[in-house]
Amino acid sequence: MALTDTIIKDMTSAMKAQDKFNLSVLRMLKSALQMEKINLKHELSDEEAMTVIKRQVKQRKDSISEFEKYGKTSEVENLNKEIECLSKYLPAEVSEEEINKTLDIIFDELKPESMKDMGRVMKEATSRLGAGADGSLISKLVKERLSK
Repeated sequence: MALTDTIIKDMTSAMKAQDKFNLSVLRMLKSALQMEKINLKHELSDEEAMTVIKRQVKQRKDSISEFEKYGKTSEVENLNKEIECLSKYLPAEVSEEEINKTLDIIFDELKPESMKDMGRVMKEATSRLGAGADGSLISKLVKERLSK
């Protein structure tokens, strides 16, 4: 079953269970998926749908840091619940240790010399690690290695 179909099925279940919170999160997600589908002008693959979900999670994480600055704890709690709801549709996060192992292999193969090679390393790392890896963490680790 495609990821978008699973989301719609879960949305229907939330409607029947009268789970207003999850229903509203899933409706926002469905809307974002629909917008992406319109922009790309084709049905979304699971990989494209995961990219949209990751974008939604990242937006919420960014909002959390802003709300924490101003002490809005109830909004932070709501956003954390939303992230939890959305994360069900993403693969398990790749650990930092696993990312470092993959980066060791990539650095041995590509032998980057400066920050100019960051793009090549990032491209290779994201293709090997896939959707389960946090891009910002990969970027941070690559920058650390290249700046040494």
